[in-house]
Amino acid sequence: MQIVLMLSLVAAAIGSGLVAGIFFAFSTFIMSAFSRIPAEQGIAAMNSINVTIVRSPFMGLFVPTAILCLVIAVLAVIDWRGGASALMLAGAAIYVFASFLSTIIFNVPMNDALEKVSGSGAEAVALWTSYVRDWTWWNHVRTVASLLASAAFLRVLMMV
Repeated sequence: MQIVLMLSLVAAAIGSGLVAGIFFAFSTFIMSAFSRIPAEQGIAAMNSINVTIVRSPFMGLFVPTAILCLVIAVLAVIDWRGGASALMLAGAAIYVFASFLSTIIFNVPMNDALEKVSGSGAEAVALWTSYVRDWTWWNHVRTVASLLASAAFLRVLMMV
């Protein structure tokens, strides 16, 4: 069980760290760049990303990391190790709830709404303006959550 735990922690630390980096890129320059171009072009670019990302290696990182977090949470409870187990549970919960589930609950519905809009009319511009603001805010949450989860898993690796 120790080998499974260690491998899960290493993989989850790397996975959540990489996910944090991807989200960080969107939060710090991609969305800002998209907000500087006409709404019609920004919408088209973001819609293209949203179609591409679900078929990309990102999904092979994002979803399995969430699954690993669930495995880590179970292992933490089965073999309680005090502070190390508490950190494992914290890292797993942060990633699953604030990174993975917030994507499903907040970012994906915004992506779905954006997909239905085209053109450069007032409705498209208004949606795009609110989309960039709200989507980016939730992306900041995902970025910080993924980074905190990675840090928690790295700290546990130093403890066990």
